[in-house]
Amino acid sequence: MPAYVIAHLQEAAPHPEIAEYIERLPTTFEPYGGRYLVHATQHEVKEGNWPGHVVMIGFPGIAEARAWWDSPAYREIAPLRSRHIEGDIIMVDGVPENYVPTAAVTAIREAADLPA
Repeated sequence: MPAYVIAHLQEAAPHPEIAEYIERLPTTFEPYGGRYLVHATQHEVKEGNWPGHVVMIGFPGIAEARAWWDSPAYREIAPLRSRHIEGDIIMVDGVPENYVPTAAVTAIREAADLPA
């Protein structure tokens, strides 16, 4: 099942360390099957407030995403970003290819004590 690392990063002043981070980042996630899904693209806010930028990296599974995040190669460059850009980063499992949301509906009904 695929997994994703999603970053919501705030605007930052240009800095040489940020450029170095961006240049070196792909070589840290590629050995784990990671690839950019969203990077340096515009987003359109439909509800709420979402300033800044979105970066999304896809992995074959959560184990690979965690292995990348904890890897010496990534841990070495992470401060290049974190010293200059604030933001939130999450790691999340995707859903199987033929996912049907029925189980989620059942769980919601049970939690709300509604009849099936």
